[in-house]
Amino acid sequence: MAAALVAMAIPVVSMAADKEYKVGLITDVGGVNDASFNQSAWEGLQRAMEELGVEANYLESATDADYAPNIETFIDEEYDLIISVGYMLADATRAAAEENPECRFAIIDDSSIEMDNVTCLMFKQEQASYLVGYVAGLMTETDNIGFVLGMSNDMLNQFGYGYCAGAIDANPDITIQQFNVNSFADSATGKANANTAITNGADIIFHAAGSTGLGVIEACQEAGIYAIGVDSDQSVVAPGTVLTSAMKRVDNSVYDTVQSLIDGTLEGGVKIYDLAADGVDIAPTQDLIPDEVVSAVSEVKEKIINGEIVVPAAKEEFEAAYGDVYELD
Repeated sequence: MAAALVAMAIPVVSMAADKEYKVGLITDVGGVNDASFNQSAWEGLQRAMEELGVEANYLESATDADYAPNIETFIDEEYDLIISVGYMLADATRAAAEENPECRFAIIDDSSIEMDNVTCLMFKQEQASYLVGYVAGLMTETDNIGFVLGMSNDMLNQFGYGYCAGAIDANPDITIQQFNVNSFADSATGKANANTAITNGADIIFHAAGSTGLGVIEACQEAGIYAIGVDSDQSVVAPGTVLTSAMKRVDNSVYDTVQSLIDGTLEGGVKIYDLAADGVDIAPTQDLIPDEVVSAVSEVKEKIINGEIVVPAAKEEFEAAYGDVYELD
């Protein structure tokens, strides 16, 4: 339901100074039910409605052309904060922030907007990806795993750097098949790429591809192999198939941002969520992972937090440690 306003709750009065705060969420093309970061963002905003007493709505974007008018809808309705989900909304968010300096904006997964009225919410996704890569490296029975990316850019390649680094550290003999779909809303191609990886011997496949990744999970389920989810705990998508997930706590970042708005402490600039701050993590659902693997990953997690392991987040860092293994950058 592109560009259609969906009211999801009865407005309630905010606890702060008797002001009724209105917060709007703009999804990218994956939609609010992507079982990934759009859905996680909305869940965080729903929690803010329940616990902080704000009014909140969302607008879904079916195409790139919906971004600007969706933002404009919330501006016209005098929302106090507009949250854009994903770097694909950066241009539209920047233009709206420049034209409306009195409005507050936040954007997830983009740090390019340097304005006082824009808060950029960023995540150390390479850290969570390292953990699930480590799981895959320890649990593969074929020494052959897969990775399906939604789109190749500096930010999203961090998923690949972390996943490949973790898998190699756990299993130096591993083969990592890699695919770039170039879309977050193409589950059919995601499934086709996963099937190619399966045909070529992969027995675990990680996706960082939004709704495209639902096709990856479906292919894994049909083939009887494990999938690894992203952004939220995707075990509910296919119980018994989703081994674990590389979580980005987008929900927490949205809730924190709304709390800062109410407290009067919301500032422009970049806010980073990492493993130490519970901004990223491996999913808590670990029923399919052997105890010895859970223990090994816990040890690795602590080493990342204390700085003993530094997960590469850029091409130069990755290649310095692992060589020319990552193919999608």
